[in-house]
Amino acid sequence: MPELPEVEVVRRGLDAHVTGHTLTAVDVLHPRPVRRDPRGPAGFATALTGRRVEAVRRRGKYFWLALDNGDALLGHLGMSGQMLVQPTSAPDERHLRVRFALDPAADAAPLELRFVDQRMFGGLLVSEGGADLPPEIAHIARDPLDPEFDDEQFVGRVRRRTSGIKRLLLDQGLVSGVGNIYADEALWRARVHGERPGDRLTRAQVREVLAQARAVMSAALDEGGTSFDALYVNVNGESGYFDRSLHAYGQEGLPCGRCGTPIRRVAFMNRSSYFCPRCQPVPRRRAPRAPA
Repeated sequence: MPELPEVEVVRRGLDAHVTGHTLTAVDVLHPRPVRRDPRGPAGFATALTGRRVEAVRRRGKYFWLALDNGDALLGHLGMSGQMLVQPTSAPDERHLRVRFALDPAADAAPLELRFVDQRMFGGLLVSEGGADLPPEIAHIARDPLDPEFDDEQFVGRVRRRTSGIKRLLLDQGLVSGVGNIYADEALWRARVHGERPGDRLTRAQVREVLAQARAVMSAALDEGGTSFDALYVNVNGESGYFDRSLHAYGQEGLPCGRCGTPIRRVAFMNRSSYFCPRCQPVPRRRAPRAPA
């Protein structure tokens, strides 16, 4: 699933190509991607047609196009969603679901915005009054790259929890945008095992995990995100290359880049966790409480 860096790459691309343009026509080719919009496909198209895009924003893994009437086109890429900017003359993608025609720029070929989604876990909806922040995602916390992210509040909340630090990094109500890949990478960099409970970490350790999450996602942004297959691309259809820089995620059996110990994989929340058993020792279990 695309994580914060991949969605931010898409947001930046949309901002560069779509902001300032008007959506002159909307064609919903399959109803599933707009299933969460109460207007239905026809109402969804009507609500967007003729609207001008003022900005493209993001909160965690969600992005939205802020519109000139104060509403927003809110989107989530799910497992395989793509937002592509294509010339109108380009052939349709096999899994094209929604097409947005854009007013042509002066002396330029007309473009259109296309929502492509093979597995159709992603989705779009019109958020009334959501230009600044759609109410549908107001419960989602800020992410580590947000300039208004409160580091000390995050540290305090983590240290009051008994859950493992990786589970806390994936809690979108605590911090958004950090998914499985970048959680493993941040924890490897910070030398902290993902099962270490939050209340057994020092303030310095939590700050280090946060700093490394910020660093690894910033590095991924510089390389266009992480692509393991053709399902994640930017708005121009190009893949990211950060998968070549991964130290933990997906590296099972390969030597740790610090100490040479083979990276280990364990099951985690219907997914996998990757860590170095030497650099990130498994925490000791808590002693059971004595009966009262």
